[in-house]
Amino acid sequence: MAFAGVLNDADITAALDLCKAADSFDHKTFFAKVGLSSKSADEVKKAFEIIDQDKSGFIEAEELQLFLQNFSAGARALTEAETEKFMAVGDSDGDGKIGVDEFSAMVKA
Repeated sequence: MAFAGVLNDADITAALDLCKAADSFDHKTFFAKVGLSSKSADEVKKAFEIIDQDKSGFIEAEELQLFLQNFSAGARALTEAETEKFMAVGDSDGDGKIGVDEFSAMVKA
């Protein structure tokens, strides 16, 4: 699992169970349940690097749509509406992508 050593497997499972249904994903609830909200800045940065699949230094919409699959390969993709809402919350400078500082701010909010 990509998050081994960063997050607890049981917390990941519990967080994914909360958003199994389409349009049930809430980033604040997910970050809290998975334990990311309480992690150090370095650990949040590690999570960002895992989610940034193409290693561009940003999380783009395509990566955001597959966000849950970073936590478990069998997890669902986010719906278009969930992805758009997640991007709107995370993209504080309006450039269409989420940088590490924006991601950290969203996790800690």
